[in-house]
Amino acid sequence: MIVASETQSPARTAALETTTQVTALPPAIETDNLRKVYDRRIAVHGLTIRVEQGEVFGFLGPNGAGKTTTVKMLMGLVHPTAGTARLLGKPLGDRDAKRKVGFLPELFRFHDWLTGEEFLDFHGRLYRMSAAERRKRIPEVLELVGLAGRGGEKLRGYSKGMQQRAGLAQALLNNPQVVFLDEPTSALDPLGRMDVRDVIRRLRDQGTTVFLNSHLLSEVETVCDRVAIINHGQLAAVGPVLDLLDRAFAVELRLGAWNADIEAAISRTGRILELDHPTPRHSIATIEAADEERIAALVDRLVALGTPVYGVTPRRLSLEDVFLTIVGGQRLQQPALNPHQLERPSANGRTPDAVKSDLLTRTDSERER
Repeated sequence: MIVASETQSPARTAALETTTQVTALPPAIETDNLRKVYDRRIAVHGLTIRVEQGEVFGFLGPNGAGKTTTVKMLMGLVHPTAGTARLLGKPLGDRDAKRKVGFLPELFRFHDWLTGEEFLDFHGRLYRMSAAERRKRIPEVLELVGLAGRGGEKLRGYSKGMQQRAGLAQALLNNPQVVFLDEPTSALDPLGRMDVRDVIRRLRDQGTTVFLNSHLLSEVETVCDRVAIINHGQLAAVGPVLDLLDRAFAVELRLGAWNADIEAAISRTGRILELDHPTPRHSIATIEAADEERIAALVDRLVALGTPVYGVTPRRLSLEDVFLTIVGGQRLQQPALNPHQLERPSANGRTPDAVKSDLLTRTDSERER
């Protein structure tokens, strides 16, 4: 188990220190050894993270890593097998905390017979917003997400990008203190993605916490203060984006030869990120190493092998490079399952998830929000 308790960016830390002088704010999101087991498969294994109020936090991992399960636990849609979590200082399921949370799932289902305004009005009533609040807030969020003037149209006539914007509008309708965005730009064109990035920055400036799950790592690198990477349900890395980018050093080598000895020497130094042979007598290899000293030692070895070295150019790693290094370099096996840690039925012989399923089928007056 790795504890995610890293320092934020200087600007974000200074802002939080100023706020702390007035009142100590609880973390927006805090998990302690959170765990979820489905049947005999461990989906999330000992996850401990802390997300401060007012920061944009990226949550990354390959498919099947446990990202969606984690978000579902935090939203109260799935019951943890073990561990604890808190939202805005309150335990999971606290109704006061849930009223201050917005959520855009990846596969959002729309009531396509409604207009955009009717759809938002419906969700506003679910949030128990008054009629006056809904009349004021709905035009605001439509304009915020780029749908001003389109609220009177049926959702079934919206393009995929417009539906994505409508989903984002409902996530922001209640002026949430914490908003979970799962692939918020998946159906958007480049201009739409830029608009969403601007919305996220505006939310951060307002002090809203954004928990962002996206496979567009360039987008995460641009807007997030900190990032956590999980793999096989376990925390693999966490920290400020710039700190993660500084973890490794990459260079482009321009060589006058290529053979098995050269490849072996480079592989002992670091991972080959890219390899190109533009001509039979020229090779360009981009490699990653822990530090500059290892690159210098590699150049000495290549020269000793008689390899012409025409150039050594430093290259800045992207978040995608770091992600591939961390996830690709970890040959983690699926965590071993202790039979005693399986999700146990409650006293009436039914699991918490079965009870939740029943709750979702009750009438609106009985259903938990």
